[in-house]
Amino acid sequence: MNCSQLLKEAESRFDTGGLSTPGLDAQVLLAYCIGRDRQSLYAHPEKELSYAEVTLFRSMVARRIKGEPVAYITGGKEFWSLTFEVTPDVLIPRPDTEILVEEVLKLFGRDDEVRMLEIGTGSGAISVALASELEQVSITATDCSPEALAVAARNALNNNVGERISFLCGDLFEPAEGTYDIIVSNPPYISEGEFNLLAPEVREYEPRRALVAGPDGTEFHRRLVRGARPFLIDGGWLAVELGEGQRDALEKILQESGYCDIVFHRDYAGIERVVLAKMRR
Repeated sequence: MNCSQLLKEAESRFDTGGLSTPGLDAQVLLAYCIGRDRQSLYAHPEKELSYAEVTLFRSMVARRIKGEPVAYITGGKEFWSLTFEVTPDVLIPRPDTEILVEEVLKLFGRDDEVRMLEIGTGSGAISVALASELEQVSITATDCSPEALAVAARNALNNNVGERISFLCGDLFEPAEGTYDIIVSNPPYISEGEFNLLAPEVREYEPRRALVAGPDGTEFHRRLVRGARPFLIDGGWLAVELGEGQRDALEKILQESGYCDIVFHRDYAGIERVVLAKMRR
């Protein structure tokens, strides 16, 4: 069978199965199978696939039909125009998190010497993206999952920034030492009630510990905001992702903890997604 025929077959199955992006999913999976980019599928729709390629593709289609995310099937995801390995041990990087990277980059010049701490690094997407842009940055990235840290370390090496990031295992600030110019985090911010309403491909496949943060979704934020104080220099920044509708709760937590210059930034859908706040002693 050729590319065109296999794409039509997979897209039809995905559409019947109720997947939201049947065409895109089919293209990403087929491109992965033949080791080409998606553009080549259009340039050479008549390309015949080997028996092994067809078998692999159909096995991937079957996994996708069951709800497994495309990124876990292929083992990779693009973020900040970089390629990241992803496994079920880490969250799949989302485009909205690029807002956090963008806002942090506005605070520093490319050649500034910056000491940065990331809490809950997961796949390492945030730290790796920032290290790719800030040539003099020194990043400490923590996570409580050894498996996630192994993925993050490989991503740093594969994107040529391994020498600028140190990965440490522990809960929140437990393995951190010294002070930092900025602390960044994309923490869990889904409430326990909201978790049951998530799409099955998120709820059943992505790590729950990286998603859920107590009854109202701000449990991790409270620990993060208060715990960051001893690790920030005077005038240092805290940059954190948050969930929809959490602005008021986060603003109150930050104000009560002594932060100032609190600013919220919206994502591509207009949702307040990132908050920056400055520490004053």
